[in-house]
Amino acid sequence: MLRFIIRRLVQMVGVLVVLSLLLFLWLRSLPGGTVSAILGERATPATRAAMEKAFGLDEPVWVQYGKFVGRVLQGDFGPSTSVLPGTDALDIFLQRFPATIELSFFAMLIAVALGIPMGYVAARRRASFLDNASVVFSLVGVAVPVFFLAFLLKYVFAIKLGWLPVSGRQDGSLDATRVTGFFVIDGLLTREFDASVNALKHLVLPAVALASIPFAVIFRITRASVLEVLDEDYIRTAESKGLTNRVIRGRHVLRNAMLPVTTTIGLQIGALLGGAVLTEAVFSWGGIGEALALSFSRRDYPVLQVIILAAAAVYVLVNLLVDIMYAVIDPRVRTR
Repeated sequence: MLRFIIRRLVQMVGVLVVLSLLLFLWLRSLPGGTVSAILGERATPATRAAMEKAFGLDEPVWVQYGKFVGRVLQGDFGPSTSVLPGTDALDIFLQRFPATIELSFFAMLIAVALGIPMGYVAARRRASFLDNASVVFSLVGVAVPVFFLAFLLKYVFAIKLGWLPVSGRQDGSLDATRVTGFFVIDGLLTREFDASVNALKHLVLPAVALASIPFAVIFRITRASVLEVLDEDYIRTAESKGLTNRVIRGRHVLRNAMLPVTTTIGLQIGALLGGAVLTEAVFSWGGIGEALALSFSRRDYPVLQVIILAAAAVYVLVNLLVDIMYAVIDPRVRTR
């Protein structure tokens, strides 16, 4: 098992190195570049040349990349040029990262808590009304764009009915204590339970909107995987041996059906960032998705760099954990 983990860690480092090179080359191929983003309309040939020399952009590309990697390893991405001018880009990321993690965690919790049980029940009751209705519901979840669902939920449950907050992470009137940046956890740690409840209310609508596509994918993969396992010979053998349904479900059906589902969950966690950009914009969430959209539209390259690299690192780390879980569920994977 240890050799398996070490091999995956080496692969993870290789992926991050390749990604850093691609990111470095991509940012320098964008129209205008860093100098134009900073100088704007004030740019003249003289000021551009001075700025390029100050940033080392007049040096060979491989020298620039070496310095770029060195700065990244030190956590130095430079100051923001437009999102929060003058503020260190890494600080902007660290301030906003808890908001996105909190939202993504609850969205994935909803998707997994609903997708796996519903997929299993639908497979066990194949071709029933419940199965057909569940499949249609999951197709709607995939087909409806996240931003449209977010606007719809906001209009119905926040504006028309007034059951839930319209936007933000917490009511501004609350003088809540900040400890970790995760508002729900902060309220529990400081015993300000009203702050935790308020943060949970703000989480409901954006988390449901963000969970729609992961839920639909997890449901369909779970259903298909359970159906495939139910047709295997060893399930019929277990039934003929007189094993109880509880033993068959836990030891034979779910354990084997969870292999592709586990991989799917890992991939969906990585894909949440794309949906978070739209969801955070609709609900004014203040996470890295919103910062990513702002930095791209305003050509704030330091903020773009830190968010993209950090998101990739999280994605690769999640997939490493999924690989480890996969190896725990199916020991045969460790030898590959």
